[in-house]
Amino acid sequence: MTAEIISVGTEILLGNIINTNAAYLAEKCAYLGLSNYYQVVVGDNEQRLLETINTAKSRADVIFLIGGLGPTEDDLTKETAAKAFNVELVMDEEAKNNIVTILTNRGIDITNNNFKQALVPKGSIVLYNKNGTAPGIIMEEAGKVVIMLPGPPNEFVPMVDDQVVPYFLKKGTNDVIYSRVVKLVGVGESKVAEEISDLIAMTNPTVATYAKTGEVHIRVTASAANDDEAKALVKPVVKKLKAMYPDNVYSTNADETLERAVVELLSKNGLSITAAESCTGGLVCGKIVNVAGASEVFRGGYITYSNKQKRNVIGVKKSTLEKYGAVSEQVAAEMAKGVLEVSKADVAISTTGIAGPGGGTPEKPVGLVYIGCAVKNKVYVEKFNFSGSRNKVRESTVVAALSMVRKYVSSEYN
Repeated sequence: MTAEIISVGTEILLGNIINTNAAYLAEKCAYLGLSNYYQVVVGDNEQRLLETINTAKSRADVIFLIGGLGPTEDDLTKETAAKAFNVELVMDEEAKNNIVTILTNRGIDITNNNFKQALVPKGSIVLYNKNGTAPGIIMEEAGKVVIMLPGPPNEFVPMVDDQVVPYFLKKGTNDVIYSRVVKLVGVGESKVAEEISDLIAMTNPTVATYAKTGEVHIRVTASAANDDEAKALVKPVVKKLKAMYPDNVYSTNADETLERAVVELLSKNGLSITAAESCTGGLVCGKIVNVAGASEVFRGGYITYSNKQKRNVIGVKKSTLEKYGAVSEQVAAEMAKGVLEVSKADVAISTTGIAGPGGGTPEKPVGLVYIGCAVKNKVYVEKFNFSGSRNKVRESTVVAALSMVRKYVSSEYN
């Protein structure tokens, strides 16, 4: 079965809110075996919404409509969908009672327009909302399934999980789609795409690469009659990718970030980490502390942006700075050694570079970065030439720094 997701709301078109609902629903479609070929955003305009629904009718078996179920005049989703399928709206007493209960408990005065939300297409399945006043709706009309869902994520997500997913599972008419994501660092997307071209050519499972900042993600997706069969198709491909990139794969869990993988690696080996940052200005430390449980491994960090701070705080030699400059292999090494000594940690990372947009020279252009990593009294320094904006250079540096920690800790302790 094919599905189309229509997100309704002028605020989405204007960029006032990020459309997280569509992404969440798309993942659920994949899980349910619904092929999602189109996603559309349309504003709060009846004519344009009607045209959008009619277009979806011509190319999809299942039409999801997110948002536009509120009590105001510009909440038009339900009325427009009913018009598209020539179905009348009727009052649902349970939905009406739910509205009264919720608004009374909240101390909100009830007005007549509140009951607009309790109008539902005749003969539809009503998805009663435990977290808000707008019920969801499932219409089965003209060989199509139309599912209308409230826009607020705290109402949308539970309704999808608790009512929409069981609805489709009960129908049991779709193959299961199962995906795994293989996450790599330290290798470029074009190189990976060329090396796995034979895998990309497959049809079931399918293999696709996605470029992230400093990372490449490879999604392996299979379709089968059940979970076990789909997993059996995906497993050998994931195994092959891990064998092809033993030093680059840091996770096969879609939800695991590089920083989490690093924190878990340090924790597993009983190691602590610190950082001395110049061009990244605390971004490396920020990534680490984003991980729950980072306090077990993180000793703290230092933003040594000026040469004076590099000398006075972490002991970089004045002579080294004068001879080689702040952006150099030698300074990166002394920063890593110095912060390791100051913090008494087991592992240290250092960053120094030219993030731009100014400050570059022919010898040291914008994007030049040196990263140091000290592990077991050994200091490793790598040179990078990043491109892009100031923020992109800094973000790329963070990924490269965490990747170095993973690489050198693994080589020394595994």
